[in-house]
Amino acid sequence: MRTGRRADGRTGRPAITLLATALLAGLPACATKGMVRDLGTQVAVLRTQQARADSARAAELGRVIALQQRILDSLGASREALRQVRTEFGQEFLAIQQQLVQVQELTGQSQARLAELKRGLDDRSDAQFVPDTARMAAGPDSTAPVPVPTPEQLLQTARSEALRGSHGAARAGYREFMRLYPTRPEMADALYGLAETFPEAPDSALGYYREVYEKHRSSARAPTALYKTGLVLERRRDRAGARAAYQRIVQQYPRSNEVELARGRLAALQP
Repeated sequence: MRTGRRADGRTGRPAITLLATALLAGLPACATKGMVRDLGTQVAVLRTQQARADSARAAELGRVIALQQRILDSLGASREALRQVRTEFGQEFLAIQQQLVQVQELTGQSQARLAELKRGLDDRSDAQFVPDTARMAAGPDSTAPVPVPTPEQLLQTARSEALRGSHGAARAGYREFMRLYPTRPEMADALYGLAETFPEAPDSALGYYREVYEKHRSSARAPTALYKTGLVLERRRDRAGARAAYQRIVQQYPRSNEVELARGRLAALQP
């Protein structure tokens, strides 16, 4: 019974000690020394198992802490690598932009020359389509003098050919009008009509539109040519050039039919 009293007075011991104390308290007073030794052996085994379990938990906790540290180190390295990539990408993007600006400057310098060459090729390729309305009216075998076609005949013939989709013949008609009647007030109409015969060659069309609004600013065709210029530049993704053309309509031709269309396109092109 004295053993039981000692057990009752020792509070706060580990679970194994308490268990051993409880077992000792439950032994009869007549317990032999062998029984006590067996009990001591069991307590020692329990303590060994508990120590192993504690060691295993400590080792597992150490592995978890080490893994967490490796993850943190990896995240830090990834952030640094990402920062370097962003810096390098920003530098490369800036270099690409600078190269694009240089290419655009070179392209702008060569566009006028390219348009001039294209127009020369168009002139040579369309020479075979030169219309001669007076000769056709007189007949192929007529020996009578061939009168020069009137401006109205040339323009009407060129417009008819354009409506039929015969752009080569239409261009030849407009150019013949420009050659024979360079001072006629219909010159702006001829230039505009000539520009309209280049649906697949925007550079050539832009050149003739420019002649309309630069050389014949008081013509009713000038704001129309400017509006068509803006549309062509939009298709070429030249938003700044298109806005300049539309703004010119608003400023110089506020009473034209194209002014509201130009304002609409300016609103659509706002950055």
